[in-house]
Amino acid sequence: MKVVETPIQVRYQETDMMGVVYHANYLVWFEIGRTSFIESLGFKYAEIENQGVVSPVIDANVSFKNPVRYGDPVHVKTWVESYDGLRVTYGYEVVHENGQTAVSGETKHVIVKKDNFRPVSIRRSFPEWHEAYVSAMESDS
Repeated sequence: MKVVETPIQVRYQETDMMGVVYHANYLVWFEIGRTSFIESLGFKYAEIENQGVVSPVIDANVSFKNPVRYGDPVHVKTWVESYDGLRVTYGYEVVHENGQTAVSGETKHVIVKKDNFRPVSIRRSFPEWHEAYVSAMESDS
């Protein structure tokens, strides 16, 4: 499967009183990774939104394994965990420079019409994205 690695520069304001990255910030980092992943496929969220659709998160899962602190060099690995033509689940792993996993998780998304939030089939409405997702799941990189 295709995995995209995105470097994250931990900002001081992302940490809490314990000096570690506040838990909600990992979801922001997942979004940064997801955006990089989609761009690596040759697409941009803004382009699809210009067509009257959005991609809300319908489920999120985060597992905390090791803390990340201010100044730690980390990166987010992102891939397509599953895809069925309508829903896409992205997998994530926030990894320290030494290879140790800090956080893992996934987010599930659907494409919906912006005006009424009715689901849209990616397979039918966006065949290029569909093919890119299928290829990314089969890729060796």
